[in-house]
Amino acid sequence: MSKNTYPKLHNAIWPGIVGKGTPGAEPFIPFDTMLDLTASAEVDGVRFDGIDLNLSSPHFDIDSDYDDVQRLAEKVARRGLQIGTVGAPVWEPTGGGSSMGSQDDRNRFLAQVRKACDIGKKLREIGIRPDGIIRIDSACDVSSWRKDRKENTKKIVETFTEATRIAADHGERLAAEGEICWGGMHSWQFMLQLLEAVGKPELLGFQADMAHTLLYILGVNAPKSHRLVPSLFSWQPARFHGAMKKMTKALRPWTIDFHVAQNDATVKGSGTHDKTGRHCLPDDPHGKLNIARDAGYWLRDGKGVVTKKFRHICWDGCMFPNDTLQNPETWRKILVQMIQVRENHGWTE
Repeated sequence: MSKNTYPKLHNAIWPGIVGKGTPGAEPFIPFDTMLDLTASAEVDGVRFDGIDLNLSSPHFDIDSDYDDVQRLAEKVARRGLQIGTVGAPVWEPTGGGSSMGSQDDRNRFLAQVRKACDIGKKLREIGIRPDGIIRIDSACDVSSWRKDRKENTKKIVETFTEATRIAADHGERLAAEGEICWGGMHSWQFMLQLLEAVGKPELLGFQADMAHTLLYILGVNAPKSHRLVPSLFSWQPARFHGAMKKMTKALRPWTIDFHVAQNDATVKGSGTHDKTGRHCLPDDPHGKLNIARDAGYWLRDGKGVVTKKFRHICWDGCMFPNDTLQNPETWRKILVQMIQVRENHGWTE
């Protein structure tokens, strides 16, 4: 394929740390190991173009100085990769705080956003990050949010609005990851309401992950009225198509970052990561998604035209066993799916 083929194919590095490194969980997989596995994957001469990463230890310390950022860029460049989207570590265990918590909690949340935007800007200036966004979520759980839905949503909106000001100052954009474990973002309707309440689509958009948004149509963690398929849904193609069309019609206009993934319609948690959509390997027989086809719900508009909104797309697969993540064949299979998504819905310049 031409070097000018878009969207570029990225791999997420955070599966090496999400749900790992705590008592009872598997150990972290080092950053360099995840980089090497990404760089070495190849299918008919096609490789990953870059990585997306979380700016959290042990992969990368959010409090790093410019020299550390330069070393990160050099490490990635040596492997022929670029950096795209970076995740701000807004959660309390990583130095952040709840976006609906006390003023101190919210200040810590915003401090992490500011640091992430600063690092993202430095990576752009160095030249290793030609595109990408800063990923955030509400950093609070669903049960706590439910205790005072109206007031907690108001606080999240205020915090996110302030975060957009920080992003604007750095020339960055933010994307809120839709996932059933984040309070106020745990259904497609609540996610849409939050984006509309902030009302700054040029600065705050949506990050759609195919695994997590599949749980949106099932209404997991959400009111029954937010479920888009019947309770005894048996994956009839027509009902699935209708549900996906309705959800993506609402959220696609806000979507500025996209994760390719597989899901078996169950939930899973590991370590300190709350239960959320269960990522599967692309060839998992229990997976409910036709990955190359179903990516089109997000990559094409209501008329079936490719939107060309994304300069890169990223594979996300968290909480797999370390043996699976460290098997080179895993990444070859994933790259096959990424190529198929691009061939079905990509374009060339």
